[in-house]
This record gives sequence, C-alpha cells and structure tokens, in this order.
Amino acid sequence: MWYHKPVINEELLQSLPNLKIVASSGVGIDHLDVNLLSSYGVKVSNTPFVVSTDTADMGMALMLASSRRLVEGYQMAVSADTEYFPADWLGAEVSGATLGIVGMGTIGYKVAERAKAFEMKILYHNRNQRNKEEESAIGAIYYKKIDDLLQQSDFVLLSVNLTPQTHKLIGKRELELMKPTATLINISRGLVVDQDALVEALQKKVIKAAALDVTYPEPLPRDHPLLKLKNVIITPHIGSATKKTRRLMMENMTESIQAGLAGLPVPNEV
Repeated sequence: MWYHKPVINEELLQSLPNLKIVASSGVGIDHLDVNLLSSYGVKVSNTPFVVSTDTADMGMALMLASSRRLVEGYQMAVSADTEYFPADWLGAEVSGATLGIVGMGTIGYKVAERAKAFEMKILYHNRNQRNKEEESAIGAIYYKKIDDLLQQSDFVLLSVNLTPQTHKLIGKRELELMKPTATLINISRGLVVDQDALVEALQKKVIKAAALDVTYPEPLPRDHPLLKLKNVIITPHIGSATKKTRRLMMENMTESIQAGLAGLPVPNEV
C-alpha cells in the first residue's frame, strides 16, 4: 500500500483468497482494519523506523518557518508591490523557548534531540514515561497531564499515532489552555486535532499560529478557512518525503513481503 491505496476492505479480501501480507508505507495504520485482516489470516507490516529522522526534521522545519514567518517573508520579498521592508516586521524566538512534545516515541524523541541543540526547554507528554537516562540525554521533563504541558509551552508539537484515544486529542478546551503566543505544530495525523476548533482558535487569536504537515481531508477543499489564514503554514504531508527515505520505505516493504511469502518472521509486523 502506498498513500493508503488500494483500499483494503472485505470485498477485496474475499477476491484475494491467497493474500498473505499487506505491506503499508509509513508509520500510521489507522487506515487499516487490522482485526479484519487478521480474521482472514493476513499479516500487516509498516515502515515505522525509517521515516523518523526525516519527519523529525520536518517538525523542526515547521517550527522555524512558523516562528520566523518565512512564508510571509518570502511573499513580501518577491511581491511586485513591495517597495521597502518594514522595520517592525518581527518573528518569535525558537532558541531558549519551551517546546511541549505530545507523543515521545521515536519521532518525538528525535525532535527533542534537535530542539536541545536550540537550547529549548523540552517538556513531553506520553502514555509511558521514558527512562531517566533518555530524559537526561535531552533534558526532557515528563508531564503526566497534558493540560500542564499545554499551559507552559511556547510550541506544542504533536507526534502521536491516530487511535480512538488520540482522535481530536486537541480540541477547543486544549487550545484554550495554550498560551495566546503559542504555536501548534502537527506532524502526526490531521484527525488528532479538531480542525474546526483550530480554525476558530486561530481566527480569534486564542493561539498565535499553527504549522501543519497533516490535515483532514488531504488536500483540504480549496475554500477551506485554514487556507485563508496568514498565521497558518500547511505542507502536503511530506514528513518522510526525501528520496533516500522513500526508497528505504519501499525496500522495507519489499523485505516484509518476501518474508511473509516465505513463511518467515515479518520485519516490522504490526
């Protein structure tokens, strides 16, 4: 499967009685009914580790681009109407700011490693607390309650899998807990955020800005209000989109398929 295609449903499974494995690109498996596949004796694999470095890079890129208003700056610099650069056109600091990471898995941890180089104060919320050695290596502080993290962070970065528990994890209440100067960064899945609540929060300046590599749907309808807001950066779900990583993803999928067909243990089996 690439870009969630083909759609795996019961009709397809019934038409493929010899199917042994579905190899899906990327980390998320929210597009798959794993229980249904298992009932047909079909194994499932993904490519969780190979995408982590590039996706963490993307998270930092979105943070920097949003805080320093790079998209707006580019538009100003190339506009035919620009006659001068205003002296009061300012961004926000990343170095020394507080970053709250929601979801400290492989990607979240790699974001924290990069943020440490920017001398950021790193807070994190996760189902399970990392061990003390891992926390110490990046100077991260664990928050059992997400509310406490939201209230203290200058940047909130979402790096969680989409599950029933994380569906619309960030809604109106959570956005109102954030600082009015805070930026929300989403590199996980669009449905982790209540998008209508986010639009309202950005319009009413409940939070300062958002930087999103994911939305729902993808792409957004061309008349969607998020596309009209200056305090939003949206990229086309390109967290893992580098030549090297996409090639490695395909190699991982091929290895899983070969193992599945040979009756061997499947690498990255879900």
